[in-house]
Amino acid sequence: MSTAKVEQASEAYIDDSTSFETLQLDPRLLQAVKRNGFLHPTLIQSHAIPLALQQKRDIIAKAATGSGKTLAYLLPVLQTILNYKESLQDDSDQNQTLGIVLVPTRELANQVYSVLEKMTLYCSKDIRSLNVSSDISNSVLNTLLLEKPEVIVATPGKLVTLLETNTAAISLDELKFLVIDEVDLVLTFGYEEDLTKIAQYLPLKKNLQTFLMSATLNDDIQNLKQQFCRFPAILKFNDDEISKDQKKLAQYYVKTSEFDKFLLCYVIFKLALIRGKTLVFVNNIDRGYRLKLVLEQFGIKSSILNSELPINSRQHIVDQFNKNVFHILIATDDTDYIREEEEELAHEEGRDGDNTEPQSKPKKGSKRDREYGVSRGVDFKNVSCVLNFDLPTTAKAYVHRVGRTARAGKSGTALSFIIPRKEYGKHKPSMCTTAIKDEKILSRIIKQQSKLGLELLPYSFDKHQVEGFRYRMEDGFRAVTQVAVREARIKELKQELLMSDKLKRHFEENPQELQSLRHDKELHPARVQQHLKRVPDYLLPEPLREGKAPKIGFVPFHKNAKKRTKKGKVQKRGKVDPLKSLK
Repeated sequence: MSTAKVEQASEAYIDDSTSFETLQLDPRLLQAVKRNGFLHPTLIQSHAIPLALQQKRDIIAKAATGSGKTLAYLLPVLQTILNYKESLQDDSDQNQTLGIVLVPTRELANQVYSVLEKMTLYCSKDIRSLNVSSDISNSVLNTLLLEKPEVIVATPGKLVTLLETNTAAISLDELKFLVIDEVDLVLTFGYEEDLTKIAQYLPLKKNLQTFLMSATLNDDIQNLKQQFCRFPAILKFNDDEISKDQKKLAQYYVKTSEFDKFLLCYVIFKLALIRGKTLVFVNNIDRGYRLKLVLEQFGIKSSILNSELPINSRQHIVDQFNKNVFHILIATDDTDYIREEEEELAHEEGRDGDNTEPQSKPKKGSKRDREYGVSRGVDFKNVSCVLNFDLPTTAKAYVHRVGRTARAGKSGTALSFIIPRKEYGKHKPSMCTTAIKDEKILSRIIKQQSKLGLELLPYSFDKHQVEGFRYRMEDGFRAVTQVAVREARIKELKQELLMSDKLKRHFEENPQELQSLRHDKELHPARVQQHLKRVPDYLLPEPLREGKAPKIGFVPFHKNAKKRTKKGKVQKRGKVDPLKSLK
């Protein structure tokens, strides 16, 4: 089990007026909390835990990412299970599934399961947990389910499959807790029908306690409230005021052409204009591979994260990024999630009949993981900059993306590339169909951020210095053809499938060899131009040129730099006439 501590919440969310000892938690849970470095609960924890434990209320909570929502529902669930185990007299009937945690994505399921393991470190004999969304075989999963773990972590789709196919392996008759984390994202991912099916297997007429946790509360959650909750307590925290006081996220946008997106990326990363780790968002998988191949032309390493990759590889990529193995991660945002939000927004504005703008359709034939999600839920650590290479199609998706940086009280930067309407379609190979709406989406984002007291400022690069790199980018971009993108996509998918198998088998037995597994290896398009990897001095800005660097002369080993000669020996200087040396 990992020994890494749970990420600390921002100081703005900490409730200094109380401590975990006052929440009437089991000593084993308190020891686990202390081990992970938590001194005071957050606001949502100090309010939700007493309501759940003492008053047995259902909890509907609205709080931002990083506010401590995970522990706010895990601690009362674990505490109640421990109390229930102590009250049982017949030891033979203690193994029952008592709690289910539903999350929208596999990545978030792994994250919640990791926190759950850390919290049950000192009570693992009494509380066993299982992540059914992890990539394990059905035979192994059935065996683990027959042991009746007390807490199950799953996505709604996976749980429905288990309930419909493995009725003998899983039983929810004694269920006491149901947690739905990131409810708004669960609904936008299209899991509403799955939740209805799950409800048929739940003992809703018994004392089932429900936790609905979300970053936003809307009308859709009201339907779940009526379906699953009996006596709910609604908690809302004014996160807008907290973020208004923080203002540690600097947001900028750059209006540029389609081709110049790649040019600016080359300049930014090659000259190291961004310090630290960068998360780059693109709107489709092909765009991600094209950008990676273009950067490879100039010797810039990066890694890809998208829904086609195996779940083991995706989790390992996130872990390596968090451990600073590589500093540039190109992530494909979930297009189905974006498309559904866009349709909802269009319906609200009464633009359903407006078909003047082309709609991007998903390509057929590509098998993608429905339970993939990267702009929400995934725990990216210490991200210095979020670069929106392609602007999302909704203002809400923009907030989710930039929320990956400036977390837990740290500062961060968000930079977005905007394509003006007049520049759209001028360079077909680098074109993105969603860019036609960039200016419209930008105005919505600016309006939304202004309501929060935040600014989105324009930024401009020195055109004279950037133009010097243009001809090199044209050479590099020309080598990355559509065929090269397709071949690279197939090649990496084969590599990651092989790595995924190794992760599942070989590296479980040889964890020390895990360091040799890298996800930022070059994919190499058809034509590799080695000369592009080096930037000549005349293209560099004045301070970065080698000739402009201050020269340091010879530094002697001794402080006294005078030459020392041995006694009795005369130093010879050139040719000496022996006759003239006679006196």
